[in-house]
Amino acid sequence: MAATGPMGFIGLGIMGYPMAQNLINGGGELVVWNRSTEKSLDLSDKNPGKVTVAESPREVIERCDITFSMLSTPQAVEATYFGSGDKSALEGVSKGKRIVDCSTLTQEASQASADAVAERGGLFLEAPVSGSKVPAETGNLIFLCGGDKSTFDIIENELSLMGKKSFFLGPCGSGTRMKLVVNMIMGSMMAALSEGIALAEATDLDGQTLLDVLDLGAMANPLFKMKGGKMLTDKRDYAPHFPLEHAQKDMRFACSLADQAEVQMPVASAANQLFISARSQGFSREDLSAVIEALRTKRDDK
Repeated sequence: MAATGPMGFIGLGIMGYPMAQNLINGGGELVVWNRSTEKSLDLSDKNPGKVTVAESPREVIERCDITFSMLSTPQAVEATYFGSGDKSALEGVSKGKRIVDCSTLTQEASQASADAVAERGGLFLEAPVSGSKVPAETGNLIFLCGGDKSTFDIIENELSLMGKKSFFLGPCGSGTRMKLVVNMIMGSMMAALSEGIALAEATDLDGQTLLDVLDLGAMANPLFKMKGGKMLTDKRDYAPHFPLEHAQKDMRFACSLADQAEVQMPVASAANQLFISARSQGFSREDLSAVIEALRTKRDDK
């Protein structure tokens, strides 16, 4: 069984907009809603006849059998799904409606959404993604799914339009846990790269040469190749692909998950503190690679 009819899409931010565009590029028609109407109208203008702009999350879900959502924070999810009044997403859920939530939450928050959808007769699939702005634009995201398996099977084609691989990991919560583990590793790697560049530059070593050495050895990886050059002192290019505040949120959630599982994570905990420091210094909306500035500020203060 494949998906038919127009699909809903809620949330057209850094990730949601290109994901929605890829669904349209694959021949789909969408009903969309975003907190700022400008994004919805822009998507509609660029795709004449393919996009209907809804007035509320409820309208999106009422008009579509399957709705994707990609919201940036737990607060945004709470307001959109459970908000007061009769325009919230859950007000549109009825028997057979399918919700695919691509946001990154805690497993408790994801389960709360799943339970609320199920109470209204709907079906829920969590599908957080590994990947940031460029993979979203090029259709190379990795979907980490948990929840209703029949929904996962039905949207196989749509996931392939937005991503290069999709994993079904089990019950609701399993996709979220995998995403938090993945982003915890990424955040720890970014903190380590930041320390390496900062130490090299502070001891009169060329930062680009350090990156070249890393790229030729066992530590070569796409993350360092993509971010490293922009972190050098003479570049400092932090145009947001994955905002630092969202990376720190995921680190915080991962550390909380580790506490629940009674797993010690000294490296991730220290990395999280560095991200917190960078946020306190005004880098929340910059790319997560701006975490290096927390180290530079500490050195400059001496």
